[in-house]
Amino acid sequence: MGAPPKPLKSRPRTGSRIAAVQALFQTEQGGANAETVIDEFVRFRLGKLANTDGFEDGRVEDVDVKLFTRIVRTASAQQDTIDPLLVSLLTHDWPIERLDPVLRALMRAGAAELWMPDGAPAKVVINEYLDVAHGFFEGDEPRMANGVLDRLAHQLRPQEFAGV
Repeated sequence: MGAPPKPLKSRPRTGSRIAAVQALFQTEQGGANAETVIDEFVRFRLGKLANTDGFEDGRVEDVDVKLFTRIVRTASAQQDTIDPLLVSLLTHDWPIERLDPVLRALMRAGAAELWMPDGAPAKVVINEYLDVAHGFFEGDEPRMANGVLDRLAHQLRPQEFAGV
């Protein structure tokens, strides 16, 4: 008999990003404003429930609530700026309206984090959203998200890529 599996490392910042994608999806699909959705998530969808293994009914157990809130607020407040940036990086045959709504929410969340000058380093943000994309998609969507967020990071934070 082998050793018992190691417990999963806590990743509250990753949980925040997953929850932010879900919340942004919900704001778009349901038409609710960001503050209403943030409140709903904080009260009912974030944190561990007794006798569960996590991610049941969209629940995210391990979350940095401050980061989650900041991503959703920034993405919502800056959407009129973020969406044109994303559109400029998408090919003409893939307008933003054609994207899967979850992929659109993921790109908006990633763009919002890249928009924050005091946020995580761009490479960390890109890698995190690539991981999140792999959790939602099995096709080419993670690669598309990675490419768009990488190009956006170079636009918004060129200083992080100087000399690379």
